[in-house]
Amino acid sequence: MCTIGCLAQASPAVAGGVLPGAAGARGSHVATAARSATGMIALRAALEMIGVPYSWGGGGVSGPGYGIGRGARTKGFDCSGLAEYAYARAGTPIGTTTTEQWRSGVRIPRELLEPGDLVFFDNDRERPGPEHVGLAVDDQRMVHAPSTGALVRIDSLNRPDLLGVVRPEAGRGEPGM
Repeated sequence: MCTIGCLAQASPAVAGGVLPGAAGARGSHVATAARSATGMIALRAALEMIGVPYSWGGGGVSGPGYGIGRGARTKGFDCSGLAEYAYARAGTPIGTTTTEQWRSGVRIPRELLEPGDLVFFDNDRERPGPEHVGLAVDDQRMVHAPSTGALVRIDSLNRPDLLGVVRPEAGRGEPGM
C-alpha cells in the first residue's frame, strides 16, 4: 500500500492538471499529510475508474459490477458504488447507499473541503436526503458516476443542488485542524 511519502512524490495527471496535494504534500505539515492520506488514496482509486460505464446499482467494494434493473446488463458503477469502492481501497468502510455514506463521517463546511471528501447532491427535493455522491478532486471538481449512459468522469461540483460535504472519519483529522 502506498505510504504518505509515496503520496507526496507521485504526480498523476488529472484532466489537464496535477492531482491536488500530490506535489504540495511534500512541503506541508505532517498532520495535514496524515489527515489527507485516506482521502487521497480513495480519490486515486476513483480516478483510476474514469471511463468505466455507469450501471444503476452496480459496483462496490470489489470494483465494477453488474447492477440491477436498468443496470443489470452493464458492468460498472453507480455513484454510491464508486464511492464505496474508492473508500474500501483506502481501508475505510462507508456503506453502500448515498444515505449510509452521508452518515459515514463528519460533515464539514465547503470551504474546508479536501481532495477525496465526499460531496453530496439533493436533486429530488421531494425525497429527503442525498441522491448523488462524488469524490472531490479539488474545490471545483469531482469524480463521479453521473447517470445511465454516461461514464465515470470529472465534472464541476459547483451545482445548485449541492447538499454538503462529508469527510469519512477513519484516518482523517477533525475539520479545521
